[in-house]
Amino acid sequence: MRVSPLGWGGAVVAVAGLVVGRWLGWLEPAAVGAGLAAVLVVALLMTLGRARYRVDLDMADRRVQIGERAVGRIEVTNRARRRSLPSRIELPVGANVAELGVPSLAPGGTHDELFAIPTDRRAVVVVGPVRSVRGDPLGLVRRSVLWTTPEDLFVHPRVVALTGASAGLLRDLEGQSTREITDADLSFHALRDYVAGDDRRYIHWRTTARRGQLMVKQFEDTRRTQTVLALATDPADYAHEDEFELAVSTVASIGVQVIREERGLAVLAGPGSLRVSTPPRLLDDCSGVGTSATGAGATLLGRRVTREAPDATVAILLTGSVPDDSALRLGARYVPHGTRTLVVRCTRGEELSVRTQGALTLATIGDLADLPRLLRRALA
Repeated sequence: MRVSPLGWGGAVVAVAGLVVGRWLGWLEPAAVGAGLAAVLVVALLMTLGRARYRVDLDMADRRVQIGERAVGRIEVTNRARRRSLPSRIELPVGANVAELGVPSLAPGGTHDELFAIPTDRRAVVVVGPVRSVRGDPLGLVRRSVLWTTPEDLFVHPRVVALTGASAGLLRDLEGQSTREITDADLSFHALRDYVAGDDRRYIHWRTTARRGQLMVKQFEDTRRTQTVLALATDPADYAHEDEFELAVSTVASIGVQVIREERGLAVLAGPGSLRVSTPPRLLDDCSGVGTSATGAGATLLGRRVTREAPDATVAILLTGSVPDDSALRLGARYVPHGTRTLVVRCTRGEELSVRTQGALTLATIGDLADLPRLLRRALA
């Protein structure tokens, strides 16, 4: 049970009126105090008792994309042996609260209410818990009972299909050779003298027979493609909120494609990394990504890649329109040596542009639909 500020104010006035009326012998303050006290007593009596409901909250789909219809249903069943009185149900949806009326129900009777949730913005919307509310019409006192647990509705960012567009930039079926030498791999490098303990499977018998001593193969170490996506979350990098939404959609689109191709992926956004085990989990985490005053800007993304994904073979850094080319090059300079780097500046309405300088590619994108073309031009 909770007494509202209006209720507490009424109680203070009632006590003051009764005290002043009795002390000074004034009838008017005493009458006001008695009237308010009576109203408070009636309000308290209206909160007594408890409905015996079973309430089920059913979301048609807990994952939707921006703009898709998100609907749910609340079913209220009277579990008491007598007819229930009309009541009110409150359903928190994010920062808002929807009020639904429940009519009088016979024993075992049910009442359904359908509701729709706006999905015009990317977000993680907490739906529930459903609670029944009893109180007086003046809002002095209320009593609420929780009937369900909260459920999360994930409004995913927009994504664009990249089938075929990422070939070459993101795909490497045979791995990339490095300058590190190993005794077992795929890329042959040279021969050396046999040392006790070497695996005899790698003895080169033809050279051994010619030289009269055991010779074994050496290989160049190869590594599978490891793609890392690093998103700037410093609000100072973005001139408008739409730029950040475009950057998040770009991260989601590339990340989903990499996961579907079953290649290594790391997504660095916010204070940690996002889950990349399946496309839905990545999109769930993308739904909750936001900017922060403590977030990393474009100049810090390269250092973060080096610290958290040092084995990356492809690094894609995403930011807004505010950082200039020098700031983008500064951020990319700290990416591990040998990593192919693509820096994408997201600017709403800007024409697509791609410039390649050695292992670094600077690109500007103004619409998500241009992303496949951006990746293809980055390979040219």
